[in-house]
Amino acid sequence: MNLFTHPALAVADSNNAVLYTFLVYMVGVFVIAWLSNRLLKSRSFLSEYFLGSRGLGVWAFALTLAATSSSGGSFMGFPSKIYTHGWSLGLWIGSYMVVPICVMGILGKRINEVARTANAITIPDVLRDRFRSVAFGLIAVSLIVFFMTFNLIAQFKGGSEILRTLLAPIDAFASAADALPGWLTGLSSLGGEYVLCLVVFGVAVIVYTTYGGFHAVVWTDVMQGIVMVIGVIIMLPLAIGQASHAVSNGQGGGLEAVTRNMARMVPPRKGTATLSATTPGAAVEIPSGSWAFVKEGDTERLFKIKSRHLIATGQSEISDVEIWEIVTPSDIERVRDRLASGSERSDVSDVVTLQIKELKDYAYGAKPEEGGSYVVGPGPHRTSTDGFLPLSLAISFFFMWAISGTGQPSNMVRLMAFKDTVTLRRSIFTVAMYYSAIYFPLVIIFCCARVLIPGMESEPDRIMPQMAVELTANIGMGWMAGLLIAAPFAAVMSTVDSFLLMISSALVRDIYQRNLNPDASEKRLKYLSYAITMVAGLGALCGALNPPEFLQDIIVYTGSGLAACFLAAVVYSLFWPRSNAQGCIAAMLSGFGAHLAMYVIGFLKGDGFSPYRFQGMDPIIVGLFTSFIVGYVVTVMTSPPPEDLVRKYFHKKS
Repeated sequence: MNLFTHPALAVADSNNAVLYTFLVYMVGVFVIAWLSNRLLKSRSFLSEYFLGSRGLGVWAFALTLAATSSSGGSFMGFPSKIYTHGWSLGLWIGSYMVVPICVMGILGKRINEVARTANAITIPDVLRDRFRSVAFGLIAVSLIVFFMTFNLIAQFKGGSEILRTLLAPIDAFASAADALPGWLTGLSSLGGEYVLCLVVFGVAVIVYTTYGGFHAVVWTDVMQGIVMVIGVIIMLPLAIGQASHAVSNGQGGGLEAVTRNMARMVPPRKGTATLSATTPGAAVEIPSGSWAFVKEGDTERLFKIKSRHLIATGQSEISDVEIWEIVTPSDIERVRDRLASGSERSDVSDVVTLQIKELKDYAYGAKPEEGGSYVVGPGPHRTSTDGFLPLSLAISFFFMWAISGTGQPSNMVRLMAFKDTVTLRRSIFTVAMYYSAIYFPLVIIFCCARVLIPGMESEPDRIMPQMAVELTANIGMGWMAGLLIAAPFAAVMSTVDSFLLMISSALVRDIYQRNLNPDASEKRLKYLSYAITMVAGLGALCGALNPPEFLQDIIVYTGSGLAACFLAAVVYSLFWPRSNAQGCIAAMLSGFGAHLAMYVIGFLKGDGFSPYRFQGMDPIIVGLFTSFIVGYVVTVMTSPPPEDLVRKYFHKKS
């Protein structure tokens, strides 16, 4: 039985209604791709396939920008951070509401004008034509492909985990996973079910993006944007109601009762143990996410076994098994209730014995003087003694989200596609309200998840789909889980399709057509675009067979890295007539180097994928500061651009 198999859901979903709900959504996606492909036949292929012929109206422009930004990080990584660190995530994400003002207000009108003047289709197109520099365009292409590849792998993981949650209650799913050839499942350490879901998700998103192009992406973004906000609106009252009911013994109490309960929580301990069968020589299968109670005198401790293990017949023990100890009394009682009701995994206390080898408290949040760390800053953290969000980092992240959103090439492409200035102004307000309706409720929903589903620290990236299943199963409406799971799935798809088009447009337009074969026929460009989009997607699929552990960390790295590379170069290109190719290239490369150096230093210090934070600041601050300063210095030290270029882009036409 899978970790997310919920008996209540299985009963309520006897006719697989949850799957049918989700399939209706997927059918809608492919119908849109088919309609978009028909539109391709009547217009210029490159402009339509990669930019939608620059004709997006308010709702299409606003929702495609919002849906692309609300990626798998928003609906998978962000909820996992909330679950792990508590209420401080409200401050961590707070500035996201001003991202539309920064992205669309600062760059929107100007980048649209320059793109139309240059007849540019991609961001490397804009930079190349602005300075007539082939090298600049190729450097921009290389950086986009580098960062997008990282991000695509993380997004593919998110989409696969969502599908695994959706399909877990269906018997045929487990049989299909077992039927996969051994050479295929052996490519991934996450098992056959993950591989099957990865292949299904990858093929679906690659086919519809390849077939439909930009308009398919935009139209599905509109549908996905609506699905996302509806999913959050449905989950919010369910989460508050069920969590308050759970902590107040059916007496209610609302969000205040939930917060008071969180204030008494203590982070779990992570460690390793040796497992042995209670009956010597017996074979025992221990499913992933199993619970084990260990009696010590008059007390009883509770442990969660993260991964699946098998003690073979005659095998004495298994060493170095990852375990998590739940130490909050209310969480322990909640697990007891869930085990008794059948809504949680089985208790393996009677069939295995745990010999604890090592247990470590959180570096911040576990001490008595740090009590209530889930409801006040800086929030608990497993490795940092400063907590999750010290004040300097909170201030840094406030600027990071707004700045990194402004510097994303995927957002800049959308700014090249809107119809007119009125569309831009109205869309700023629309997107700001949309973000407010998404992100603040998510903080509340997944703080409630801490109360409803203890022990998910072992697999935090799966809390979103698990919460969707939990909430709908508890009200006997399992079919609704299909709609709620479609929300994070929509977020992942809307990001993956945009990134796939960015990679294919960079390779087809900026390398092949602009440098290798300027006279290529439209038919050749069409089939090459299809091929590159498909190959890029398949490459990301292969990379996701063994994905990064923390999805949100990869997304923060790529988002901040792209901004450190592109923001200064684009701002100088758009607004400074004196800017030249040498200065903007220097700005791009120095921003990339400084940002990457912070991550390399963190890795060398033994912090894994966590960056070194100079003076407590996020690496994007260091990268942007370096980029703007170096770009300015190199520009003033080199010759000015040709006068005809300045007239073309900065003198108003009569």
